[in-house]
Amino acid sequence: MRLKDLHILPRVSDSWSYLYVEHCRIDQDARAISLHDATGKTMVPCASLSLLMLGPGTSITHAAIQTLADNGCLVAWVGEEGVRFYAQGMGETRSATNTLRQAMLWSDPELHLQVVRRMYEIRFRHPINPNTSLKQIRGMEGARVRGAYLQLSRETGVEWKGRDYSSKSWHSNDAINRAISAANSCLYGVCHAAIVSAGYSTALGFIHTGKMLSFVYDVADLYKTEISMPAAFYAVAEGGASLESRVRRKCRDILRETRLLARIVEDIDTVLNVDSPIPHKYQNPYDSDPGVPGGWWDPEAREIQGGYNAARTPGPEDPGEADT
Repeated sequence: MRLKDLHILPRVSDSWSYLYVEHCRIDQDARAISLHDATGKTMVPCASLSLLMLGPGTSITHAAIQTLADNGCLVAWVGEEGVRFYAQGMGETRSATNTLRQAMLWSDPELHLQVVRRMYEIRFRHPINPNTSLKQIRGMEGARVRGAYLQLSRETGVEWKGRDYSSKSWHSNDAINRAISAANSCLYGVCHAAIVSAGYSTALGFIHTGKMLSFVYDVADLYKTEISMPAAFYAVAEGGASLESRVRRKCRDILRETRLLARIVEDIDTVLNVDSPIPHKYQNPYDSDPGVPGGWWDPEAREIQGGYNAARTPGPEDPGEADT
């Protein structure tokens, strides 16, 4: 959403998901931030914001970044219309517990496959027969997505020739493919914010692999037929100028209506089976205080007490010289 559209945002009590701004200056203002452009100043209460997407022509002060971080708002630097992702800030979670669980599941082939199957079950909204192979599941998913595209095409009257676009030649793509890409970028941003805020790694994907955002793609795929695809088709069907801006507003409305932010972390917890206990060898007993570095890795004990000068032997009443 551009700065000039801020006035049509819902009330703070409705909970904003994300905000896209470009060509403006961002400052701290009391416990909030303020956006300044040629039209004037607009206040943004950070506590109601989960993701701030900074487009071209933006500048932001150190104090504003600190305020956003204190309120747990993820900051992402993106390209024009949000179609490129360049960099991110850090979420509010400082514990490594969730990342360690994710890494444990990712590195164990049997547990990894269980996560993959649970992800597909969320997409299909029904259990999968245990005898169904992963190759068969992928075929089922392809049919589901193809059917969703055709259904939306029939509902909206937007012609669908298939998913075919070039990121290097943006405006040579047809309207619906540009709209889907723009909608997906918004969905990726929101999922990215939720993943980082909950203390998970964006790189350790289960279905997708090999990219720093593999887990973002995994999580976003749970919602594309519900969020980004309808937003794209209906925005194209409505017509008008500034297609990408209209797509983002449509995404914003659907995200609020479906309360997606409240669901993402719950769904991640489900696919990663967080209610099951972590095996003792993966537990982290030195992760309780965010103000200290944590434990040290050890080949025998896996992790031992850290944060002291190892030249001195810590005792019950002499923990050694702090090494923080």
